[in-house]
Amino acid sequence: MKILSDILLNVKTIQVIGSIEIPITAIVFDSREVVNGSLFVATKGTQVDGHDYINMAIEKGAKAIVGEVQPEEKNNEIVFIQVENSSVALGKLASAFYSYPSASLKLIGVTGTNGKTTTVTLLYNLIRKLGYKVGLISTVRNYIDSETIDATHTTPDAVQMNKLMKQMVDAGCEYCFMEVSSHAIHQERIAGLEYSGALFTNITHDHLDYHKTFADYIKAKKKFFDSLSKESFALINTDDKNGNVMVQNTKSQIKSYAVKSGADFKAKIIESHFEGSMLNIDGMDVWTYFVGKFNAYNILAVYSCALMLGFNAQEILTALSEMKPVEGRFETLRSQNGITAIVDYAHTPDALLNVLNAINQIRNNDQELITVVGAGGDRDKTKRPEMAKVATEHSNKVILTSDNPRSEDPNVIVEDMKEGVVIENKKKVLSIIDRKEGIRTACLLAKKGDIILVAGKGHETYQEINGVKHHFDDREVIQQIFNELYN
Repeated sequence: MKILSDILLNVKTIQVIGSIEIPITAIVFDSREVVNGSLFVATKGTQVDGHDYINMAIEKGAKAIVGEVQPEEKNNEIVFIQVENSSVALGKLASAFYSYPSASLKLIGVTGTNGKTTTVTLLYNLIRKLGYKVGLISTVRNYIDSETIDATHTTPDAVQMNKLMKQMVDAGCEYCFMEVSSHAIHQERIAGLEYSGALFTNITHDHLDYHKTFADYIKAKKKFFDSLSKESFALINTDDKNGNVMVQNTKSQIKSYAVKSGADFKAKIIESHFEGSMLNIDGMDVWTYFVGKFNAYNILAVYSCALMLGFNAQEILTALSEMKPVEGRFETLRSQNGITAIVDYAHTPDALLNVLNAINQIRNNDQELITVVGAGGDRDKTKRPEMAKVATEHSNKVILTSDNPRSEDPNVIVEDMKEGVVIENKKKVLSIIDRKEGIRTACLLAKKGDIILVAGKGHETYQEINGVKHHFDDREVIQQIFNELYN
């Protein structure tokens, strides 16, 4: 419980009606979660406007309301606070309510189209391995040191996030590594957080269903770096042409990493196999269990960030050499007869191209690459033909299948994908809507030594069809089919 005046200290108000010297039991922005004594923050979402639910919140026991519009009817028993932006206010209020937990942590945010999950998870594992208590906020799952908390979004809402960080502080965590999505930045979910550092991986075609234009997508990512304090650091991938764009207006200390261009931290690939890669990082050779150039960037980003946090280079590389890939990211399974299956979360054209390039750089001419891929429903439709184009240009055979169709007809999604297949590659393509049958067909087509890539879902353990989540794990399905066919 906190006094309302205390949690309003950092919030810019337009008007306050009523006394703010009252106790607040909870901060909520969903009227269904209001309990007696709550502060209800009316935010404007993409689908729902919280201002429409103010009366419901009051009926359920809210004692104070934060909103952007003055109420038509005044209620002398309810405090009303008018602000310019409720979403920004929510972040600052949540931070104050939970005693500013991000200020008690060395909080590092990682943003970019690809590589966020691998980077934050490796940072979490690395710093724990070096003897510290650490928190993690990621697409796959959240951690309070060793305690697992299920993840529902790449970046949680402001209330959940501050509550989670407060639990981290109470558990003795010194560091927190978190994925920062473009949606979260645009929706002000990270307002009020104090970052020690921010890391930019790359930016490619994604989320245009939400941001509408690539320029707006870049602008959302850049806003994160614009908000950093001068005490923090910004670490950017300068091999991405938008790396320097991110830090044009930042007040933070800027450092760079790269594989191809000049940078503060450098890496190159010495050897690459399906079992891992030999990298040279800042003049030191290190063997890792990670494959492909995209993972060289991830490893380098982790190394660079850990150095910025003050850790020893040799200790960092020694720990990294012992770490395994994040689940669902270039995760390999092998059949008894020598077929290699790779499961990867790649669900953007660029991510898919990265994985395919990594495989093609390792496989020999006798090994065929069979790719099973789909595209999500109710999401950016413009990337569907691009996904199929990339898959067919860099694979021997391609099976177009269902991903998470959500409310869309998967047949329509696959037809959209086919638009990207040029005439000479059409003979490579099979359309098998049932994902399990698509994977089974790939296994039947493969011979000893061949590689099957099953892309798009990675760590996910469900398929969402017409609003219902059905259990489906690509890794389980592959293993089951391998056992049926080859044991």
